[in-house]
Amino acid sequence: CRLSSWLGQYEFFAASAELEFRRSLLRAIAKQAEHLQWVLPAGLSGADLVTAAKGLVLAGCCHPKGESWRDRGLALLVADLPNQILPDGGHVERNPSRQVQVLRDLVDIRACLHAGGIEPPQSLQDAIEAMAAMLRFLRHGDGGLALFNGGREEEGWRIETVLQRCGGNKRPRAVAPEIGFQRLHAGRSLVLVDCGAPPPPGADRLAHAGTLALEMSVGRERLIVNCGAHWGNPAWQGVQRTTAAHSTLTVGETNSSCLLSGGGMGARRAAVTAERSEESGALWLNLFHSGYAQLFGLRHHRRLYLAPDGTDLRGEDCLERLDGRTEEQPFAIRFHLHPEVRAELLADDGAVRLKTKAGQVWYLRAAGAELSLEESVYLGDGAHPRPSQQVVLSGVTADEQTSVKWGLQREAS
Repeated sequence: CRLSSWLGQYEFFAASAELEFRRSLLRAIAKQAEHLQWVLPAGLSGADLVTAAKGLVLAGCCHPKGESWRDRGLALLVADLPNQILPDGGHVERNPSRQVQVLRDLVDIRACLHAGGIEPPQSLQDAIEAMAAMLRFLRHGDGGLALFNGGREEEGWRIETVLQRCGGNKRPRAVAPEIGFQRLHAGRSLVLVDCGAPPPPGADRLAHAGTLALEMSVGRERLIVNCGAHWGNPAWQGVQRTTAAHSTLTVGETNSSCLLSGGGMGARRAAVTAERSEESGALWLNLFHSGYAQLFGLRHHRRLYLAPDGTDLRGEDCLERLDGRTEEQPFAIRFHLHPEVRAELLADDGAVRLKTKAGQVWYLRAAGAELSLEESVYLGDGAHPRPSQQVVLSGVTADEQTSVKWGLQREAS
């Protein structure tokens, strides 16, 4: 990262500097690149390894004696791309912010090779095209990113700049089976759902236990969100990874996958099954995960339906018994709201009224659980934690199957 920053900003702070300063800088670059050449991969994996390889390639392209550094960096990159970039273009860490970080690094490497008259490897070009399409998949209507597995909104103009540098305009698919996300888009409504297993060991340091969590935006406004991640505040790092910080179901205030205190995940990981169908313009998802099977003998089943005009999102969350255990377990289904959404509990109507900053009004109703409105916190914009609200559907499991039906409908203009 240091090498990339020095070389990327060279014109700003060194091009017009005194000769001795530039010589000292080149000596420092050579010393660090030589060290990187011999120690990499140095236990690095995922996006961190791509950033280190980028520094080595850039140093090799810019330094008069750097050919061996460039070749070593490219060799590391080409060898590891199949492990990091999944067939659908998703990055193995399943983190939208890491997706844009890795894509930006790959685009910088390609640009540097072109500037040096060197043909980039075809695998690098293929990775850029696939990752760009997936980055479009993970954007909300406001241009920012969904908040899964430690990702933040990021700034829309920065994402757009990266996409423009990628070239091409490959449209995102509706389904990303390898990375494990689904995208439901109808009318002005967009629903993104995490329906994949947690990242594998080695790529799970920032991973969250947010299996089957959903986010929803309407036009350029976010309505339902996950809490996100506040990287600069260690006090939040444990809390933000929990299942309760996501818009999904939690049993017994227990995470759907085991989270380790130092980062990463333990042996208990949710396995996920996802089925998608479309009929007359309506979109359906049928989702299962096994994260609570070992602890409670329960399987979480989530059904989602989005109407053709996007004004009606319906869901059903079921907890199904898998063995003979009959212990009752408390559960909660959470819908975290964006800070700019104002919520009001309508006790007489058994609903929550949601109003966006632009004046859109939606009603959330539920059957099979107690509906309440509670405080929440939003960490998605990266600046500082912001107070927000959450709708909570709570109850206790029944003997064989517990079912909660809910709906989110837009008020007619």
